Amino acid sequence: MGSAKKDISAARQARIEAMRRAERSRERRNRMLTITASTLVVAALVAGTVLLVRSQSDDTPSADAKTSGSFVTGSDGVKTWKGTLGRTHVTKSVGYPMEPPVGGDHNQAWMNCDGDVYTEALNNMNAVHSLEHGAVWVTYNSKAPKADVDALAAKVRKTPYTLMSPDDKQADPIVLTAWGHQRTVTGASDPNVGTFFEKYVQGEQTPEPGAACTGGLSK
Repeated sequence: MGSAKKDISAARQARIEAMRRAERSRERRNRMLTITASTLVVAALVAGTVLLVRSQSDDTPSADAKTSGSFVTGSDGVKTWKGTLGRTHVTKSVGYPMEPPVGGDHNQAWMNCDGDVYTEALNNMNAVHSLEHGAVWVTYNSKAPKADVDALAAKVRKTPYTLMSPDDKQADPIVLTAWGHQRTVTGASDPNVGTFFEKYVQGEQTPEPGAACTGGLSK
């Protein structure tokens, strides 16, 4: 009888020990699952943060990686960009190395440049596309005399493949810009205005000669 009790007790102890081992095994599995789940959650949060930062950074102007070089001023006073100018259509903001820009990556939409005169500053990325089509861009800041601004506006309105807008970021009062070329002028009566227009309106520098200056953005 005593032996039978001992056998029952030993069997019970064995079952209890087996149950304990199973419980410890489950606990280990649960801990591993918890750790794995936590790791995945953290990874997802990190990935989401990175995507958010990248998304926000798209709104921040970034340097045009395809544009490199510098200006060389000729004897005629025209500054010519010696180097490369990107021509890729992009959606993110582009930080140009000059103001106003003479070229570089730009938005797929161009500003209308069929003698269009704008009274507000333009998005450089759209205006650069107009330059790619062979337009001359007349810009002025607050230091430009109103009489000169009015006279230049009248000239632009009579000249296809030109556009005009204010640009308070530029250093000089009046600037003329074509793709890869730029110069300052003293005023509307400066003979260099006519010379620049004659040479660069749909000039040899045009990357896309004959491309439209209508059908783009009007403001």
